[in-house]
Amino acid sequence: MVALGKQAMEPGEAVGCVSLPPEEMATRAAEAATFLKALSHEGRLMILCHLSSGEKSVTELEERLGARQAAVSQQLARLRAEGLVAARRDGKAIYYSIKDPKAGAIMELVYDMFCKPGA
Repeated sequence: MVALGKQAMEPGEAVGCVSLPPEEMATRAAEAATFLKALSHEGRLMILCHLSSGEKSVTELEERLGARQAAVSQQLARLRAEGLVAARRDGKAIYYSIKDPKAGAIMELVYDMFCKPGA
């Protein structure tokens, strides 16, 4: 098993998450759970996947996802509320992009684990 963060230097040395004080670990775990809950929907994952290649309009996302505007907008609202995406208006069109670098990083990991050829 690989330790998170760094490798142990000595037998029994605390590494990764277990090196945190219990209160800080609980706080970080709650933050992580909130972040992961925001990602725990197929539609939101697919939106973030498309946004990982750059800014997209709501119309572009609808077409790429094959979904109705109401469904796409609902998932974008959740991602926006969680601070994962940013919106900008240009005339009548609204464009979205990934705002939180953690969202971009997790989408790279998801791609490597589930989508990359040979995964």
